Amino acid sequence: MYIGIPKESRPFEYRVGLSPAGVDILSQNGHQIFVEHDAGVGAGFSDREYEKSGARIAYSAEEVFGRADLLLKISRPLKNELEWMNEGTILAGLLHLASSSQDQIDLLLEKKITALAYEQITDASTGALSVLRPFSLICGAMVPQIAARLLQNNWGGKGILLSGLPGVPSAEVVIIGGGVVGLAATQAMLGAGAQVTVIDKNLSVLEKISERFPRAVTMTSTKRNIERATAFADVVIGAVLISGQRAPVVVSREMVRAMKPRSIIIDVSIDQGGCVETSRPTTHEHPTFVDEGMVHYCVPNIPGVVARTASHVFLNAALPYILEVANNGIDIVIERNPDIELAINTHAGKLRNLIRLNAREE
Repeated sequence: MYIGIPKESRPFEYRVGLSPAGVDILSQNGHQIFVEHDAGVGAGFSDREYEKSGARIAYSAEEVFGRADLLLKISRPLKNELEWMNEGTILAGLLHLASSSQDQIDLLLEKKITALAYEQITDASTGALSVLRPFSLICGAMVPQIAARLLQNNWGGKGILLSGLPGVPSAEVVIIGGGVVGLAATQAMLGAGAQVTVIDKNLSVLEKISERFPRAVTMTSTKRNIERATAFADVVIGAVLISGQRAPVVVSREMVRAMKPRSIIIDVSIDQGGCVETSRPTTHEHPTFVDEGMVHYCVPNIPGVVARTASHVFLNAALPYILEVANNGIDIVIERNPDIELAINTHAGKLRNLIRLNAREE
């Protein structure tokens, strides 16, 4: 199979679709890999490393997209990149199509492209999102350093030290969603010395958090509880995910308006549309904006700036699935592997495993 690895074109996306170690394994399985020039430079991988692993270097993105039977990306392709792809190509990436523009969906269907969304690959026995998990762990681990910076006066915050000091309370952090991101953020925030409240609708999730982190306060997810918690928070972290769907809005504009002035909102769910009504996507170059007096951080690709780490953990999680698709073809894999079948968003001109409600235009 011809496999293409382009250089990511979205702003401040330094990750790469596969590391040289992954290319080496695919090459040993008889596949031809085309890597765009400097595709891995942001993650610290040189063209020479890819060549030594068996890849051919291509000097235009259009060539990589046009040659590939299987295209390995990180972020969702831009419209012009989709136009370069051949009919029937397999596209794998963190696609988040539930929040994409309709014209992109239409083009995928028109060209009968199979869209394999890594974030929806699901272990059928446990329900775990196998490939998304390491990226979620990175997001959760990075939340304290983001929050600590944004609480500073020079970033528009209220001038609070996240950890506090003897005689001065630490910051009040509210985490909405107790999944992988929420659990990692809880651990990291407690480690940084913050006071943490976790809100989730699943009682067993809250029990697990309470047992593991006795210092954390837990609350069931109701409108009243979210109103109460966000009203006293210095930092609100939105970490709500429904696989294959746009994130539900659980924090309304009225709730944001009732928060303490210059508090911080970090909407980690923004790649699925965001779970805070006032959220809109930002970039690592301009990561924040102020709405209703609150500082919002809504960067969709938070792990994109720790590209080396992200690329290595991604290889560990995704390579078995990539190898299965490359070796067997997508039709056989869809039939035989329910983990991957659950992640197919478009195939043969039809939508699958995707619900688009109030999707935001890019």
